[in-house]
Amino acid sequence: MKKYAALLLLFLSAFADAGAQGYVKINGLYALAGVVNPAVEFAISPKSTLQTDIVVSPWKSIRGKHMTFAIFMGEYRRYFKQHNRGLYLGANLGMMAFDMSKPYLEGGRIKLEDRYSKGYGMMVGLCVGYEYQFRERWLIDAFFGWAWMDSHYNGYTLDGEIDMYPHRPVQPKHPDPFNGSSEWYPNKIGVSIGYRIFKPKK
Repeated sequence: MKKYAALLLLFLSAFADAGAQGYVKINGLYALAGVVNPAVEFAISPKSTLQTDIVVSPWKSIRGKHMTFAIFMGEYRRYFKQHNRGLYLGANLGMMAFDMSKPYLEGGRIKLEDRYSKGYGMMVGLCVGYEYQFRERWLIDAFFGWAWMDSHYNGYTLDGEIDMYPHRPVQPKHPDPFNGSSEWYPNKIGVSIGYRIFKPKK
């Protein structure tokens, strides 16, 4: 554990020595729902940054529906004015693991399936956002992203029995509890508050 902490400090020090501007952030919108979403963003050019996000939902269930998941995501951002100021477009790539009831829209409302899935997946997406700096070291980051998600999982009923017949356009010849799906979903939304941890050299 000490070895990993030392490597992290070395990595952050390298950015500091290079004069990169960096921010640590927390997503306030997710925090209101009890979901943890810290991020670190570093400038790599006058108009570009790289950001790393971690999203963790610690809830085993919500109203009887499973809702545990974790996402690790890396994102490239291109600003129209200069890094960490104003409008930007981003492209991201992420990995996820989950034990959750799948959300769906019905009558304009988000609902959760009466079953749950356990598995893993990956995502590739785009986002748009706006960063506003206030005071010397603080900023607000508002963003929305949409991604193509490819997931592989086992399906279960809410009492824990394997769902041997997952929904598919064409059912397999023999029962198979393993399922896969690909679809477009929002993959990030929020309003984060950030604090500058590194100041670029003049």
